[in-house]
Amino acid sequence: MKKVMGLFLGALMGVSLLSCGQGNSSPTEGEQSEEFVPSLDRNKECDIDIVGSYDNFEALEAEFDKFNDYYPNVRLSYRKLDDYNNTLATVLDSSDKPNIFFSYTWMMGNDKYSSVVSHMEELSNKNLKFNLDCIRKGLINQDSSGNVYMVPVFSRTYGMLVNNDLFKKEGITIPSTWDTLVSTSLSFKDKGYVSPIMGYSLTPSSCFMNTIAYPLFVAALEKNPSALALANDLNPSAGEYMRDSLKAVTDLVDKGCINLEECDKIEENYKKVLLRFFEGDVPMMVCTADTVSGTKKREAESEAFKASPFNYSFYPIPLTKDGGYFIDSPSVEFSVNKDCKNLDMTNEFMKFLISSKELNAMASIKRLVTPTKDMPLDSVYEPFGSIPKARIIFPEVIGIKDPLTVQLRIASYKVGRGEMTIDEAISNYGSFKD
Repeated sequence: MKKVMGLFLGALMGVSLLSCGQGNSSPTEGEQSEEFVPSLDRNKECDIDIVGSYDNFEALEAEFDKFNDYYPNVRLSYRKLDDYNNTLATVLDSSDKPNIFFSYTWMMGNDKYSSVVSHMEELSNKNLKFNLDCIRKGLINQDSSGNVYMVPVFSRTYGMLVNNDLFKKEGITIPSTWDTLVSTSLSFKDKGYVSPIMGYSLTPSSCFMNTIAYPLFVAALEKNPSALALANDLNPSAGEYMRDSLKAVTDLVDKGCINLEECDKIEENYKKVLLRFFEGDVPMMVCTADTVSGTKKREAESEAFKASPFNYSFYPIPLTKDGGYFIDSPSVEFSVNKDCKNLDMTNEFMKFLISSKELNAMASIKRLVTPTKDMPLDSVYEPFGSIPKARIIFPEVIGIKDPLTVQLRIASYKVGRGEMTIDEAISNYGSFKD
């Protein structure tokens, strides 16, 4: 796939989404210069250890090399923790404490992760001189006192991979509304495509049902703050606000746009999803940007794609008559362990990393959406450039909490598989367990 950087969403987002610094130009009021200036002894020797859930992190390792241009004697490393969510607290309390660790907004206010949160350094402290202004405000999580304990390094959204060449071959227009999504799918079906829309379906985690339902549910709650409060409190009456999102899932299955038996053949929710898409006979594959991040590597692993490569893009799913949504939320965030060794150099690395230049570079390598205000996108995400401001939603800004997302994920999965009716799922809101 051709890589193109430089598509900007500033005007679409309706705010002055300007770059946080351009070379040596002076920063505007409230912003800091992006020109990194070392503040510690450049000959200092120390280790900085970063832990997370990724199997590997080439994009971060590229940043290690750049940082070593300033501090050649600092040894930086990344390692994956097995069963990350359940082992992180133990590792943070061990003698082998990491300096930086992956964190997620759902950890805040969650009793299970209180010990993890207790290790987090407060990152908006002006003495640290972190350039948080370069990040879209809707992605920065603040507590009730305005403190910041995690910094997004990638953003995620929900959509579908589209085989552009397949649409061109069959003379079918890529859908931009709900009605055309259905009619387009049926057109492909008439041409012999068993499941015009596909996605992972075997377990609730990363299932296509939730990827379809979540944007509609979030949009419904954004319009009704009182409903959002009920949903966050897991009040059963909030279940009614899932109706439209659950109906979208069942409609696509019932109308034959999605063949559940075909989707069930995809045995895993990441690599196998991409390899199935790269077979070349799937018009639309529902997934998140986290899955899209693996496309570059899987192109090389797919014999079918290497034999017959095709052009593809990641589109918002057109769930309404007005099109789709850009649900803009953090994918991975970094927190600093305030109890680690070499805290000064750890913060120096974070100061280096938190800039449009470095965050954009990581997003380009990882093929994820950058969290920065200037927001250059890889070409695969270009369709999201046409999303108007009114259809860009920041779940963290409107107050979406993790327990709410669990309810929708399980409900949409059960409804999509025919294990529950829509009415049954609605009446059980608040009782679903992950």
